[in-house]
Amino acid sequence: MTEQGTPVNPFAAVAHADGHVLDAAEYRSWFDRDHAAHTEPMWKLERAQTFYEPDVASWRAMMDGDWAGSLAMAERMAGTLEDYFRSRVPVRRVRVAEFPITAYLQWEMHVLAVRARAGSPCRVVPAARVAALDPLPELVIFSPSLMYEVLYDRYGGCRGGRRIGDPGVVGPCLRAVRELYTAGEDVLSFCEREIAPLPPPMITDEMRAAVPAYGHRTEEFRV
Repeated sequence: MTEQGTPVNPFAAVAHADGHVLDAAEYRSWFDRDHAAHTEPMWKLERAQTFYEPDVASWRAMMDGDWAGSLAMAERMAGTLEDYFRSRVPVRRVRVAEFPITAYLQWEMHVLAVRARAGSPCRVVPAARVAALDPLPELVIFSPSLMYEVLYDRYGGCRGGRRIGDPGVVGPCLRAVRELYTAGEDVLSFCEREIAPLPPPMITDEMRAAVPAYGHRTEEFRV
């Protein structure tokens, strides 16, 4: 709180913080190095309701209208994810959800449920809970003195990140993300109540036309 009693938004400082700007390849390299080196739990804040993930076969199947196949592919990611998280520190994610649920978010919630069962817990926060904090950055936080602001293009594809090491910026963001996590709902119960009853997402030609052409590439997943 400020002296006048006005709530402070720690995320507002992120846009003006000094940071090392990395392209997508550099970001992945630095990220993997930091993830392997740190021993404390990693925290992730995810706000956008649509991303672009052509490297994930399950996402491509969803975009192609094969919902059953998409879910089956997501479930088959479980073994790879379990192996991955056994050799890494825990990843605790705060996922902001808006209603009505977008096609992307409907798909991602199924993936996040698989990830949660594999050892990467996630809690869901309604958009109304963070309205006073918007626009929220997309963040990955390793410690009170190191985080990344993940940068996306207009389609929702990752174009790199900003590596920020100012404790005066990172520390308050970490505390705020922890508070949101504590206030959130476990992704498994959220999925059971809000996502599982939904019909398959409607993928329109307009949605496909709004993103670049995507090809079948090596399977990857966002941490």
